[in-house]
Amino acid sequence: MKALQFEAPSTYAVNELDLPRIGDDEVLVASRAVGVCHSDIELLEGRYIIPFEYPVIPGHEWAGEVVQVGRGVTGYGPGDRVVGECVIGSDHFGFSISGAAAEFFVAKESWLHRLPDALSWTQGALVEPFSCGYYATVQADNLDASDTVLVYGAGPIGLGVVAASAGKRAKVIVAEPSAARSGLAQTLGAEIALDPTSADFEDAVKEHTDGQGPSVVIEASGRPEAMASALEVAGFRARLVYVGIDVGSSVPAKLGLFQSKELQARGIIGSPGVWPQTLRFLARSGVDLSPLVTCQVPLLEGDRGIRTVLEDKAQVKVHLTSDATL
Repeated sequence: MKALQFEAPSTYAVNELDLPRIGDDEVLVASRAVGVCHSDIELLEGRYIIPFEYPVIPGHEWAGEVVQVGRGVTGYGPGDRVVGECVIGSDHFGFSISGAAAEFFVAKESWLHRLPDALSWTQGALVEPFSCGYYATVQADNLDASDTVLVYGAGPIGLGVVAASAGKRAKVIVAEPSAARSGLAQTLGAEIALDPTSADFEDAVKEHTDGQGPSVVIEASGRPEAMASALEVAGFRARLVYVGIDVGSSVPAKLGLFQSKELQARGIIGSPGVWPQTLRFLARSGVDLSPLVTCQVPLLEGDRGIRTVLEDKAQVKVHLTSDATL
């Protein structure tokens, strides 16, 4: 089979490898769509949040078709459409263990979820990043149509927050300096797009919230300036959720606003325990995430896909696709 391998820092290629063998509790999956994430680029550059070794096959955002099952597997069979979680105890699929950027790969039955018939392969490979945005809306005390939500950042996670919030019928304002990404956020349900770098940003937020400020603020950019700004634009008793990641940077923040506005805030990482809920939401809500995919490249040209991510910053999400069969 062919697989995209990260061979060493900043070194990658599509290589021919032996077809993997499965154990009794494992399944062999044929890859159908695999997303390239910013974390994959960090892996390629030689840094990640847990230890790993080269060579490694990336790919933790995926959808695929079961082609073989081990003797102990009872819940799945050949032909089943599946997606899978990537945080596996102390291991991370696609990082510390090889992932889905291969024509065929191995997964444990316990990692898998059925992909609803209503969702395409493309939508399936977006479930992992979307689940993080969806989880942010759950952690915002289950926001609903009564809320006005301000979302900082229109990267893949922020766009997932927009789509989830709009799918729950909340009023959504996106704070994003890129006009193209703001337009994509509006395609996914944002009613208003504002530039957070503009001098009148705070006044514009007040204007579009009848002077009250948003009832929910979700920070998905990972920019320290936005993390601090969230406190200032939030409405009285607003719920704040920090899902964007920055480790080590700092900016001044008006922490007294926690008390004067009676704010609630929490930080989250990943999407623990909400995959079944996320899949039901996508299947029933009609939310279509496919506009996030701005480029599709055959898996056999996965090296070109990585170059595209590295060189074209306008891309939101690059997918590697495959139709390989045994």
